[in-house]
Amino acid sequence: MFLSLSSSSSRSSSPVTADDVDLAVQLAVNALREAAPMLWERKAGALEWDCWETVEHLADDLFAYAVQLGPRTPPLDSEVPFIWESRRPGGPMNAVHADRAAGTAGLLQVLEASGALLVAMARTAPPATRAYHPFGVSDPEGFAAMGIVETLVHTHDLASGLGFAWDPPADLCARVLTRLFPDAPGSTDPWPTLLWATGRAELPGHPRRTKWRWDGTPR
Repeated sequence: MFLSLSSSSSRSSSPVTADDVDLAVQLAVNALREAAPMLWERKAGALEWDCWETVEHLADDLFAYAVQLGPRTPPLDSEVPFIWESRRPGGPMNAVHADRAAGTAGLLQVLEASGALLVAMARTAPPATRAYHPFGVSDPEGFAAMGIVETLVHTHDLASGLGFAWDPPADLCARVLTRLFPDAPGSTDPWPTLLWATGRAELPGHPRRTKWRWDGTPR
């Protein structure tokens, strides 16, 4: 459940934009390009998925947020009915899968292409558009922020498995915290706070979350 914390937040009041989505995806793709090919079968952090599956899941998240905004009248009570399915017991439920014959370069093209779909929809969907998400009916800015959070935190998971450093820009983290986690502590560094908000780390004075969700409803 979403936990409300009292806080005198000093987070950024700037809106989340399509350019922010593009930045997050490009930073992630560039970092992932440096990973050695033999490491991709490792687990991604604390997830039950390997690193390849986690990138597919991230690509699927970005795709799903883009297509939810796509219909002229988006559904408000359910997702656009693509088929999401797992390719193995315990694997991620995806509509998007990468051709393994294309290697990790092809996998990252799939991720970049899905990100570009969300960038385009966040840029072109009318601000008054509303579409379904289980954490609250949201608007284009909200879906853009969701895509950024997915990108930043899943790249953190991947960094644990693939062995690279990942420290995304503080201002980008601050904007998505303001948009999706408005009750998160406002006096702590944005990136550790985002990891705490998504159940991935402790924060001074705040134990690690075992349940979490964002608030995607329009501000």
